Amino acid sequence: LPNIKELEDLWFALQTEMTESGQVSKFTTEVVNLDGGSQQQEVLRVGTFNLVGEQGYLVYDDQNKMVQPLGRQPDGYLVSSAEELLNATSGLVPFYADPSSGAILGLLKEKATMMERYHAGGYVGYVITIMLAIGLLIGLYKIVTLTIIGGKIRSQAKNVGTPSTGNPLGRILQVYQDNKSQDVETLELKLDEAIMRELPKIDSGINVIKIFAAIAPLLGLLGTVLGMILTFQQITLFGTGDPKLMAGSISMALVTTAQGIIAALPLLLTHSIVAGRSKSITHILDEQAAGIVAAHAESEKA
Repeated sequence: LPNIKELEDLWFALQTEMTESGQVSKFTTEVVNLDGGSQQQEVLRVGTFNLVGEQGYLVYDDQNKMVQPLGRQPDGYLVSSAEELLNATSGLVPFYADPSSGAILGLLKEKATMMERYHAGGYVGYVITIMLAIGLLIGLYKIVTLTIIGGKIRSQAKNVGTPSTGNPLGRILQVYQDNKSQDVETLELKLDEAIMRELPKIDSGINVIKIFAAIAPLLGLLGTVLGMILTFQQITLFGTGDPKLMAGSISMALVTTAQGIIAALPLLLTHSIVAGRSKSITHILDEQAAGIVAAHAESEKA
């Protein structure tokens, strides 16, 4: 049986452990790196819950009696709170503590990152990404070019008497200058022909953006179908005993659908912006051509 001295020592040990479990303290210890090396580091201990070091959250291996980083750190905001606590000298610092002494952090490191989720889409996801990039590049190019063309047209509209061939309106005015002696019907046909020559340059690429916006969700649906086919094939081969065998195919089925929708939204927005600017330029050309024809008809009557 324990004597009084041993009981007192046990009581003091339990009291010391309880007191230290509520303390945040720094100490220097050997930390084993994931690549196999080790180095002395300053480590922060948060009660009996967590260890924090330069690499983020650390864990203590009971079997090998060593401190090492997690195989993969959790989300960035969790690691940021750990770094703030490690660098703090006083005051209150928000910190995400793991009351299970690392068990919950071990589960969080199994959580897929954004890049892993993206690559889960496979080749279908890559095709959707390429279409999104091409569509946005075309849209950006058209927005810049149409903005420049619109500025030139507005400048030309203020100086109708001296047409310039560097903008669509100037070329249409030049057609009028070259055909002033023609009758109204012939002049109208000439101006319509000039406008028709300008439209392909203005509208080029807009339908491509629209097509990409329509195809992206369909490709996402295709990835969903392919993912479900692979899932049923794995169920046929291995059964339903291990859900992890089906996780990859299910991820492909879900991720590609999300990628298709995510790609379609900015493409639709880009198409609406580009199409709106194109229509405004076309409207200005039609309006100016109609005004020219009306003025020419009035001059003939006079």
